[in-house]
Amino acid sequence: MKNPLGILLPEKDTTKQNIQKLIEKNSFVITVGDRTTQKMMEFDMMPSVQIIDGQEKRIKHTIPENLGISTLLTCNNPPAEITPQSIDTIKKAFNSQTPVRIMVKGEEDLLVLPVCILAPPNSVVMYGQPNEGLVIVKVTPEIRNKTQKLLDLME
Repeated sequence: MKNPLGILLPEKDTTKQNIQKLIEKNSFVITVGDRTTQKMMEFDMMPSVQIIDGQEKRIKHTIPENLGISTLLTCNNPPAEITPQSIDTIKKAFNSQTPVRIMVKGEEDLLVLPVCILAPPNSVVMYGQPNEGLVIVKVTPEIRNKTQKLLDLME
């Protein structure tokens, strides 16, 4: 995941206005990561699905409580893994009342891959690229294929 799957918006350019320029108005927004989720909430851009683990760069991180969250799900996902349970939880999130928050016990970083594969039409996935900025991925058939190939390599 060293190479961004989508557009990398440098940290200094990560503003509400710049983000809004890069996503279509009625997009289904999915955030993966505590800092990314918090930033969207600070911009009053509530993600439809939020996947967090309570850490940022392996340091405990606290996001505002579940204000406005309709559905709260949890799953176990150890670092450097993608568990069947986390995939099932992501599927469940996409069929639940939004906004949905998935609290991951372990690490959420690699869950970007199944999210890109399973996301509903018109989805945008956002995640942080450490020390660089925000990655914005419009989910297209090409992105679904690319992330499926990456996931297949991990098995």
